[in-house]
Amino acid sequence: MNLITNILIRSLALEHIYMFWMKMFAWETVGKKTFKSLAPELFTPTKGLAANQGLYNRFLAAGLIWIFFIDNNEWKFYISVFFLTCILIAGLYGGWTASKRILYVQALPAFLALILLHLK
Repeated sequence: MNLITNILIRSLALEHIYMFWMKMFAWETVGKKTFKSLAPELFTPTKGLAANQGLYNRFLAAGLIWIFFIDNNEWKFYISVFFLTCILIAGLYGGWTASKRILYVQALPAFLALILLHLK
């Protein structure tokens, strides 16, 4: 993996760790500041739903972090493709249904990392 691919994957992992923390533990505080399009009274009743989403973000982050502990290059490639594709699909869906910003902060970095992985 080249340096740019590593940076993209690490930044995506950090982003998903942040989203895990915010949705699991700070939904009613930081979540309100982040998702300003939602009415403030929706955060308490949706706390469980947000925590569930946060858990999925944690699984994606764990998969991306796992990549850096795999010694076999072929195995590392396939695991990278799997988790980056999951993030790309989630980012495309989020960009379509929730906010166009998700396309740029989640889908685009995953797409670029996938391209770079295949160009090596």
